[in-house]
Amino acid sequence: MPDVRLASPQGRWILFTTILGSSMALLDATVVNVALPRMGRDLDADLASLQWTVNAYMVTLAGLILLGGSLGDRYGRRRVFVIGVVWFAVASLLCGLAPNVGVLIAARALQGVGGALLTPGSLSLIQATFHPDDRGRAVGLWSGFGGVGAAVGPFLGGWLVDGPGWRWVFLINVPLALVCVPVAVRHVPESRDGRAHGHFDVLGAALGALALALLTYALIEARGGTLVVAVSAVAGLAAAVGFVAVERRSPDPMMPLGIFASRQFSAVNLVTLCVYAAFGGFFFLAALQLQVVAGYSALGAGTALLPITVLMLLLSARSGELGERIGPRVPLTVGPLVCAVGLLLMLRVGPGASYVADVLPALLVLGLGMVTLVAPLTATVLASVDTARAGLASGINNAAARAAGLVAVAALPLLAGMGEEAYRSPGAFDDAFGRAMLWCAGALVVGAVVAFTTVRRPPPDCRRPECRTHGSVTAPPLEGRVTPARRLE
Repeated sequence: MPDVRLASPQGRWILFTTILGSSMALLDATVVNVALPRMGRDLDADLASLQWTVNAYMVTLAGLILLGGSLGDRYGRRRVFVIGVVWFAVASLLCGLAPNVGVLIAARALQGVGGALLTPGSLSLIQATFHPDDRGRAVGLWSGFGGVGAAVGPFLGGWLVDGPGWRWVFLINVPLALVCVPVAVRHVPESRDGRAHGHFDVLGAALGALALALLTYALIEARGGTLVVAVSAVAGLAAAVGFVAVERRSPDPMMPLGIFASRQFSAVNLVTLCVYAAFGGFFFLAALQLQVVAGYSALGAGTALLPITVLMLLLSARSGELGERIGPRVPLTVGPLVCAVGLLLMLRVGPGASYVADVLPALLVLGLGMVTLVAPLTATVLASVDTARAGLASGINNAAARAAGLVAVAALPLLAGMGEEAYRSPGAFDDAFGRAMLWCAGALVVGAVVAFTTVRRPPPDCRRPECRTHGSVTAPPLEGRVTPARRLE
């Protein structure tokens, strides 16, 4: 049984290194969008290249995050976590030194692999190491400090872009890793799932990532209407069908399809796809809109987005308590509708927009909507399956959210009629941004309708602090993958 106490020196070091490691990936998800306009100018990149700068990371992260959790269970959570941190740091160094946009995109894909290894491991290490009496508080602190990191991310990214330069958005991960890895090796005990057995679903992971990559390519390059685009779309659909077939027949599938037999689980994941597609599209385009159209600096744009994460950090616990009392149906219906109103208010943000009168009201409404839905959504996912499958359910939900954001970043510029050079023209970008916000608001309304018509059974009390206190705006928080048969070494 794990017996490390939170008040002990070892407990504090464990908490420190897991927070630091997870913050690397969390920061990356929030700072890169702010840096996109400067990257585009310095590397002479078109809009499609900026989309790939975001999506190359998301393809490998979303496609491999379930496999990353399984690797930690089998080979040791500390070992896989450390490998992930080192991998992420090396890929970040390559991003920071990239001489052109092609190298940057390739390095971002490698960064996503590191993120898939370290992200599931940080929380699992806490749950596998701390004494049961301290585990809830440790997870709460991990979630809270991670939320603070997410809140600081856009501000830090803007400051780096306007100061030392956009390359430091990536290079800052290197010194963080140099601190994180020695602490983890010295102070974190190894743990693994003693019941882990069978073969890894490498084929399933490869087909899933390939399907995401090919479909993303087809969406981003669809303006050209070439034969290559058509072939990529067909091949992506074929890879998706192959993924489902492999998962159905594999003795040890990465994503057991039987988990979707739960009507509640399937419904909430459909809501997740709708709302996180809207969020992914918004955060990708909002940072560009504030800089290209409204004339904000990178620091100004990053700071402008802070209220959303601050609201989530301050109010998500109360939202979780409300969801426990009244059930998930109302929060999962009202939350997306409030978010949709926030996105429609963003239509007022144009040239010379006032932050207090135009930008802030939209972000406050959007933030309140996110607060309303995210904690109940996570709790409902965990309550819709057996406790033993909570880690798997959370991982699938997290991957679904990231895949939805990935598709939104690829598809929205196409749907909104953005040309390849749109971000260099304030007028053209402003018009397309307005159309994109309508699409995002529509996705949120669809999510609300799905929740209202399908979500019924209220979940039991969710005592897991990661359901509530967090600041991630790109995906729901993860639940650790720990089974009763864990073994400490």
